[in-house]
Amino acid sequence: MCGCLNELPGALSLVSMDLSMRSSSLLSPPTFGLRVLPFPAKLRLQRLKRPIPVKPLIVSSAIGSDKNGFPIIPNQVFMEEAIGAEYGEGFETFRSDGPLKVDVDFLNEKLQEGFLQKIRYAMKPDEAFGLIFSWDNVVADTRDLKLFTWKQLAFEEGQEIPEDSDVHKSLLYAGADHVLLKVLLWEKAKSELDRLKSRLSQLYYENLLKFTKPVEGLEEWLDAVSTARIPCAAASYLDRRNLVEALHQMGLKKYFQAIVSEEDGMESKAHRFLSAAVKLDRKPSKCVVFEDDPRGITAAHNCTMMAVALIGSHPAYELVQADLAVASYSELSVINLRRLFAHKGSTFMDLQKQVIEKSPPKRKLTIDTIF
Repeated sequence: MCGCLNELPGALSLVSMDLSMRSSSLLSPPTFGLRVLPFPAKLRLQRLKRPIPVKPLIVSSAIGSDKNGFPIIPNQVFMEEAIGAEYGEGFETFRSDGPLKVDVDFLNEKLQEGFLQKIRYAMKPDEAFGLIFSWDNVVADTRDLKLFTWKQLAFEEGQEIPEDSDVHKSLLYAGADHVLLKVLLWEKAKSELDRLKSRLSQLYYENLLKFTKPVEGLEEWLDAVSTARIPCAAASYLDRRNLVEALHQMGLKKYFQAIVSEEDGMESKAHRFLSAAVKLDRKPSKCVVFEDDPRGITAAHNCTMMAVALIGSHPAYELVQADLAVASYSELSVINLRRLFAHKGSTFMDLQKQVIEKSPPKRKLTIDTIF
């Protein structure tokens, strides 16, 4: 017993030595031969200084930009757009729980009026409608603008635009690729196609900023539908900034509650119309599209929308598919909108089955001979 007690101090000293070694190893990790240099005083002082404001750098894209540094997408301006919205076709919108496919039937079902809305629309039926205006030749007469832009590009390249009606029609409605390669037949078009398209779009945007006059009668028509509290949307291939700026210069920005622009990523005319209906909170079957192009009229009907055609850029016989064709906005009134939807219920443009009754057999005439 005494021997064990005599050995106890030695054991305690070993334990204390071991603990001291462990604590020292935890507090001071090995440096592995690395020297810690003192932090320079100048750098410490620089962190205390107020940062100098730096002007943001705007990097222009390779395909060109306007004078303010905003990128330009050439193919969105001079191109032949797809009609879109064939039966079952739609576009996808992304949510937190995954992508959601939106098509015509989906919107007509989900955008049904609520109970209170039905009561309000029963007292004020005009408010149930939604008006969608295309950009070209509906809000702004862009025919002269596009022709002037093509002539500017031809002058810069040392070329000439033929004074031919078929050529001018291609300049207005065909894509830039087709015009440069198949219509104008410029020699440098194959090797410098991207540069020419970029410059063409740049000239278009520069001329667009000088545009101050809308289509004749449009402002008075928008004022009338605004008084009737009918929401309106502008649908265009332009980028949002230039579209809003152009509407502001024409004094029309206050009339539009929604804008569909290039940033919305719609791939066709019909998708653009459907996006406008969503932004207006109106189901497609209650919307009216104002167009000047037969392709736009077809797109509107594919979306179960009514179509009002403006005669001008296309003759009246090419616009026979429209529900109403007018030469100017002065011919329109709010009553016209009600008549468009007269005798049309919630099943407007739905496929209907027609029962063909069998006609009774015809009686055969016989001649009885009395002998």
